[in-house]
Amino acid sequence: MTAVRKRRLRRDAGQAFPLYIVAVGGLLFLALAFFAVGQAAATRNSGQTAADAAALAAGQKYRDQLSKGFLEAIGDGSEGTGWEDLLNGRGIPSEAACENADWFAGQNDAEVTTCTPDSWPTSFAVTIKTGKTVGNSVIPGTENTHASAEAKAVVAPRCTIDPTPPDDGKADPTPAPGKKDDKDGKEGGKDGKGEKPTPIGLLCDGQSWTLDPDHLQDLPDASDLFSVRLAQ
Repeated sequence: MTAVRKRRLRRDAGQAFPLYIVAVGGLLFLALAFFAVGQAAATRNSGQTAADAAALAAGQKYRDQLSKGFLEAIGDGSEGTGWEDLLNGRGIPSEAACENADWFAGQNDAEVTTCTPDSWPTSFAVTIKTGKTVGNSVIPGTENTHASAEAKAVVAPRCTIDPTPPDDGKADPTPAPGKKDDKDGKEGGKDGKGEKPTPIGLLCDGQSWTLDPDHLQDLPDASDLFSVRLAQ
């Protein structure tokens, strides 16, 4: 190999070296950029998990309150308690449900920014912000960027009133409130306390329940009365 050819090879190698540096630097930047994207995706997934948990927590709290209010209204055995609204998933304040959502979000290192109830069908739309940021990366600003996510939980009634009365349609002989009893002249029956509460029949996803205000031993659970699910 001649001296001229050797000098030419060294010159070509020297010219190609900066190109190698640029190519390696570009590949490294792309790798770091993909890593940043992965960080953002992981933070976003964590935020979605927190949003789902918070929305379900709101729905479950509301479901428990509905169930408690409904069974208490049945136990009272009085008119005007609004138990039918409760059975249909309405009539309970939503503040406690949203507070429960915020607590569960905190357990997932996030905070609830909005919690919006909707009355029919009863639902809770929750938006959260993650406590952690995406972190440092080659993309400017990610160290201060929090992920946000949304989720909605729906509380749906499982039960309807059984059209067949639990007493097989037999009429209650006790006089209605406000009417005179022919035998003793007292209002609302012999003891003057009004009409005896009528048992209520429910059909809950094919299962029958009889709720007798005088014999409330066998009661459905909150999950028997209402379902809680994430909206698609």
